[in-house]
Amino acid sequence: MAKKKEKRKDADRLESQKGAENQGNMSRKTFESELYKLQVELCKLQEWVKQTGEKIIVIFEGRDAAGKGGVIKRITERVSPRVFRVVALPAPNDREKSQWYLQRYINHLPAAGEIVIFDRSWYNRAGVERVMGFCTQEQYEDFMRLVSPFERELIESGIRLIKYFFDVSQVEQHRRFMARIEDPRKHWKLSPMDVESWRRWWDYTEAYNRMMLASDTEFAPWYVVKADNKRRARLNCISHLLGLIPYKGIPFEAPSMPKPKKKPEGVPDNPMYRHLVPETY
Repeated sequence: MAKKKEKRKDADRLESQKGAENQGNMSRKTFESELYKLQVELCKLQEWVKQTGEKIIVIFEGRDAAGKGGVIKRITERVSPRVFRVVALPAPNDREKSQWYLQRYINHLPAAGEIVIFDRSWYNRAGVERVMGFCTQEQYEDFMRLVSPFERELIESGIRLIKYFFDVSQVEQHRRFMARIEDPRKHWKLSPMDVESWRRWWDYTEAYNRMMLASDTEFAPWYVVKADNKRRARLNCISHLLGLIPYKGIPFEAPSMPKPKKKPEGVPDNPMYRHLVPETY
């Protein structure tokens, strides 16, 4: 009987939160207009980073389906992959498991003139590895003890470190998981591990609380993005990121378009293509 009451309370709580995504909706037109402005600024940031030799790391962590990939896509879709480099590491192989835990992340740190975006990072150990039992208690405690000194070393070496945590409500996470189940285009986004994260919501909550307490420092703070509304979350995050970096606009010198050379004799007006894609549409 007590279990039934508890389940009912959970159901009532979830129902009261329902529709978070619909609160404060932003039209696509407004979103695209604001995103355009921010992407122009990201291009300015890119040129400043190239000219100054800045080294920047941006970490994206958060709950499953919170929208990390969406904001990373909007950050990188109009800039050069030679400057903005995305690192999304798979599960470690046997060789990497035998190494010092942070070693495989060190291999991806930025050189001068680079911005490295970690789509999940060394904080996997404080989140999924902790909750799912993929590391020992000793390994977990070692990480929690070493992570802040490690990040201090990164900063003192000249790297600018920025950390974002995307937070989404339990109701909204469930809605997004269901959308992934129902839409064949999103099936690749959903794994058994994601579904398990829904079941272990409170285990992850406890793990993230501990992570924040251990690593939210003055020199490398966590910035939490409320992400129930995807469009607002993306704009808020990109705007905040730009505000943290003291970049300056570099004047753009557009090259003049030269006159085309004359067609040499013997060159056909139209190339003789042998294989054309059918114009189905």
